[in-house]
Amino acid sequence: MAITASMVKELRERTGAGMMECKRALVETNGDIDAAMEHLRKSGLAQADKKATRVAAEGRIIFAANDEASEAVLVEVNCETDFVAKDANFLTFANAVAGIALASGTSDVATLMESDFEDTSLEVARQTLVSKIGENVQVRRIARMSTTDTIGAYVHGGRIGVLVETQGGDDELARDIAMHITALNPAYVSADNVPADVLEKEQKFLTEQALESGKPANIVEKMVTGRLRKHLAEITLLGQPFVKDGDLTVAKLLNLKGASVKGFTRLAVGEGIEKKEDNFADEVMQQVKGG
Repeated sequence: MAITASMVKELRERTGAGMMECKRALVETNGDIDAAMEHLRKSGLAQADKKATRVAAEGRIIFAANDEASEAVLVEVNCETDFVAKDANFLTFANAVAGIALASGTSDVATLMESDFEDTSLEVARQTLVSKIGENVQVRRIARMSTTDTIGAYVHGGRIGVLVETQGGDDELARDIAMHITALNPAYVSADNVPADVLEKEQKFLTEQALESGKPANIVEKMVTGRLRKHLAEITLLGQPFVKDGDLTVAKLLNLKGASVKGFTRLAVGEGIEKKEDNFADEVMQQVKGG
């Protein structure tokens, strides 16, 4: 059966697959559109499985919120290269994921991927995208925040996203605090939130460091106290100098505005993923030895 341009066009519109993939599928199925769709689905699944082990440490952080701004999500959708992270097909998928995540109410990725999306599931749509763009694509995590107070949000270049819950103040303050967290990456809201084991470990390290100075015990104690106070200021939101006004700590800014921070979450693309480092010198040497 002759494969016409209109048949290829129809299959592309129904599946979103590339032109050559559609043509090959139609040839394989002798022009049967439905059979070609099933062929593409299986092909996409096979390609997605093959690429699933490839490191996907690039991608985008996408933000979505309801109209009342009482609930918001950040989702991290990963791919293999920054080039694909800017691709329209990838961004369309990532934005759809964020919207569905917001509506679904779930923070579990596996549950999310079972959600309906354009007459199929989000997981099948992911597999189709992998087949289309030729890279591993993964929905890695969802951060969700719900409140009766205020949610501040900030996403920097699609690479880092923050949600912060504030009480008191206004929307501008909440966004400024989110921007600050994006820039300075505090680990905790305040010193009271630092786990005891983390505090103990740092105090032990500072004590050992101070003892090396050979100074008397009472001086060592003062040195440790001062250095620990400085360290806590560096790793806590309230202790840090405000990013837009270094003369104010965040704690002082919040006091001036009659506001407080109840919690925050910060996502950065690829954090915690071990990236493969290409060593081209070693590759050349191996080729030389092989020759």
